[in-house]
Amino acid sequence: METILESVSTFLWGLPLIFTILFAGFYFTLRSKLFQFRYFPHIMKQTFGLILRKKDKNNAKGILSPFEAVSTAIGGSVGVGNIGGVATAIAVGGPGAVFWMWCSALIGMLIKTVEVTLSVYYRNTDENGDPYGGPTYYMEKGLGEERNFKYWMIPAFLFGLGIFSTFFITLQNYTISEAVSSTFKIGMIPVSIIYLLLVYYMVYGGIRHIGKIATKLVPFMCLFYLLAGLYIIFSRFTEIGSALGLIFSSAFNGTAAVGGFAGAAVVQVIRLGIARSVYSNEAGWGTSPMVHATAKTDHPIKQGLWGSFEVFVDTLIVCTITALVIIITGKWSSGLSGAELTLSAFEDGVGGFGRIIVTISIFLFGLTTTSGWYVYYEVLLRHLFKNPKHLKWKNRFLKLYNIIYPIPGTAMVIYAVSYGIPGQSVWYFADITSAIPTFINVIIILLLSKKFFELLKDYKARYLGVGSVNPNFALFYEDQEKQPPVIEKKVVSK
Repeated sequence: METILESVSTFLWGLPLIFTILFAGFYFTLRSKLFQFRYFPHIMKQTFGLILRKKDKNNAKGILSPFEAVSTAIGGSVGVGNIGGVATAIAVGGPGAVFWMWCSALIGMLIKTVEVTLSVYYRNTDENGDPYGGPTYYMEKGLGEERNFKYWMIPAFLFGLGIFSTFFITLQNYTISEAVSSTFKIGMIPVSIIYLLLVYYMVYGGIRHIGKIATKLVPFMCLFYLLAGLYIIFSRFTEIGSALGLIFSSAFNGTAAVGGFAGAAVVQVIRLGIARSVYSNEAGWGTSPMVHATAKTDHPIKQGLWGSFEVFVDTLIVCTITALVIIITGKWSSGLSGAELTLSAFEDGVGGFGRIIVTISIFLFGLTTTSGWYVYYEVLLRHLFKNPKHLKWKNRFLKLYNIIYPIPGTAMVIYAVSYGIPGQSVWYFADITSAIPTFINVIIILLLSKKFFELLKDYKARYLGVGSVNPNFALFYEDQEKQPPVIEKKVVSK
């Protein structure tokens, strides 16, 4: 079975998908004139800088504040992929996989900006006045309505099918139960049941409740994990240079830790690096834009910047800390993989306490990821039942969904314990379920790139003083038939 899963994963994450992601990333980067690099200080100011403000004065339409949205999105993306996924990539592909994770993340910052921007622009307001959006929404409006593509439902259906496959094959509960069981020597099934109850608490109040908890939990869990990792890295400061050297050299010749050090083919190193990067920060996957689309914002690009910030935090900070700890401690060549490898590395760095820190981090990361994915599924279900005639069925289905959502994760743990599924097989499932929607979504945002660049041009004129403002430009798809307010023009500075 593991051989079959590996073959399917390798095929799906083969050259066609890798090329598509890299092409999209470089296309948006070059076409935007290196926006994520040239305006990086502006991105940080409009994201991290706003977090420090005590009062949110944003009165725009939406369910969540921008910070609640990005906290939920980061909670959904910063999860076991940052701990177990990075470790697996290094174990199988060698330290060089980290280099390709970085490359994917740098261009992924703009890919995420694009998909978030399009999700906000094409979002739809429901019967309660709440906005919802995501890839299926911009497929319907951008392809179906604007481009008269009658078959937009085909990619939308395949995308939704790929996303919903993770409803049954989920890594969070399994990885958390495995880590807690290994550290505290208790059974995986009791841990899984406790986790199930906590997930019920997280999701019972819906998207708004998840957003409020995420703003309190996500910053704490990230800081908690990062401080422990930084302590290990700087306590072995003299080894940082050799660790970075190993990452760069292995990126182009391949050095695998698993398999008798036979070495991984460079294409495998690239494939693992990009696959784990996408699974970790979800850039191109089309998932977290469904959360961002609910945010209160008066310009789609504003929320798009939060998407870029999300990738930066997730991969270039959290994943890098994980990778350096694994490499510096030398545990990358121990033959371990997944969460157990990261646990072992932290234990080597700060003793038994380090293992406890990572276990707690995995628990928190997984909890926020599970609740974040609850939002993704709900948004897809709301779009499926968007017809006002289906309102009664929608409400019933959403209530049923709220009840059954946490169950598959626990069922998978019970099955894995009963039949002994290897941890690597679970990660092959993850690669398979992420490949299909990613491929579809990246193709779609390339087709809709014209609208993104129109919005980016307008944003630069309004907030960066680049070009002149068109007062008749519609900032949201729903506003196209409305008379837009006259906006004072800014002085052109460039």
